[in-house]
Amino acid sequence: MSRYRGPRLRICRRLGDLPGLTRQTSKKNKLPGEHGETNSKPSEYALRLEEKQKLKFNYGVNERQLLRYIKKSKRLQGSTGQVLLQLLEMRLDNTIFRLTMAPTIPSARQLVNHGHVYVNKQIISIPSYQCKPGDIIEIKNQANSRKLVEQYLKFPGLANIPNHLELDTQNLTGKIHSPIKREWVALQLNELLVVEYYSRK
Repeated sequence: MSRYRGPRLRICRRLGDLPGLTRQTSKKNKLPGEHGETNSKPSEYALRLEEKQKLKFNYGVNERQLLRYIKKSKRLQGSTGQVLLQLLEMRLDNTIFRLTMAPTIPSARQLVNHGHVYVNKQIISIPSYQCKPGDIIEIKNQANSRKLVEQYLKFPGLANIPNHLELDTQNLTGKIHSPIKREWVALQLNELLVVEYYSRK
């Protein structure tokens, strides 16, 4: 299945606040759809599915990519859920979003795809590129690239930059000091339910 390109507010109404997907907020309180006002208790499967969908839509990954991240996080040392979040947070598109160089992850992905971003002096056009501690992210030294990012910096998507990142607004560069810690993940979810969802596959 390809990446979701439909209405974003509908997804946020169903799953809650997804800072990486959109900055808009809906004025409607009830869930979308014909049965939005039903108060039936969700099943355990529905709860796990909802947490998985939050990850999928917030970080803009498809089902196959998310399954690949799950398998990789199981092979690495540490809690599978926290390693999974670290892998997703250290993607290049998400790192640019967390540096406030883009208002959302889809706009950060567009910056990368269009060749506006350098990592360690090399142009990277792959949004899923896995950043590492010590990497230096730069914006291409061209007028249109710098103007675009400067506009984004005036209206950041998130209020705070995580403490594992450092932003130089003058030179439009960012540096990664360490892997992100769990408390700095902006998305509100229970990652253990996502691991449980895929353990039953």
